[in-house]
Amino acid sequence: MSSFLSRFAMLCCDGTTGMEETTKEVEVDASAIQEAVDQTKEKFATYWPRNIIILFGAPGSGKGTVAPNMEALLETPQLSTGDMLRAAVAAQTEIGKQAQEVMKAGGLVSDEIVVGIIRDRIKEDDCKFGFILDGFPRTLDQAKALDAMLSEEGACVTKIIALTVPDEVLEERICGRWIHKSSGRSYHVKFAPPKSMVLKDDGKPDPESMLDDETDEPLMQRPDDTAEALVKRLEGYHGETVPILEHYESAGIVKKVNADQKPEGVWEEVQTALKR
Repeated sequence: MSSFLSRFAMLCCDGTTGMEETTKEVEVDASAIQEAVDQTKEKFATYWPRNIIILFGAPGSGKGTVAPNMEALLETPQLSTGDMLRAAVAAQTEIGKQAQEVMKAGGLVSDEIVVGIIRDRIKEDDCKFGFILDGFPRTLDQAKALDAMLSEEGACVTKIIALTVPDEVLEERICGRWIHKSSGRSYHVKFAPPKSMVLKDDGKPDPESMLDDETDEPLMQRPDDTAEALVKRLEGYHGETVPILEHYESAGIVKKVNADQKPEGVWEEVQTALKR
């Protein structure tokens, strides 16, 4: 805003009147403009529904690529239940203490506790205009609990973005992934192989040849990045998560995006789906 107004001031100055006077006048106007902008933002946040989005997608569908782009475009935070849970425990909030006790006992954190953590998190200023949920809800019961919590403040889920990819494509994407553990750098035997990769006679990579491009340290595969593990993960996704889409279908807020294409094509579809 300030850089634009400075350029505007220079254009307004005809070279005969004092530039300082003109700039001061514009700066006064800039202050008034900023005040009006702030008032409009506050009014919008108070009286209009927040942009509450749920991002869905099976393992390997590309959520990790799409979510940061959505966050930047909408200027609203992406909320991961895992991150929120760890933050609540670290901050020793009341609900965080409850979650900590459950985890110490080796139990699973209940839906009630997770919803409570989300309730606390979305009260923060960065969620004033909305937020993106990733990783929650995972079941129909969780979706209904989320709806009930949001309704307490007169809010609701406004959009569902569902990334769709055929199961056979997901297997190729996931089973070909290798990572450098310490840095998080990711590779793929087909789409982004390390420079050191050597294929064996059966067409599969020699594990000893899978080295990080920058450090030459060994790469690894996650334990659940196997065909056997993926079958179970997809069974869980289709069996428990997909019914959530049906739950929200009647509201007309579910937007399915073809994620079986190049990243730029996926992002173009996501942007279209996000429009009101």
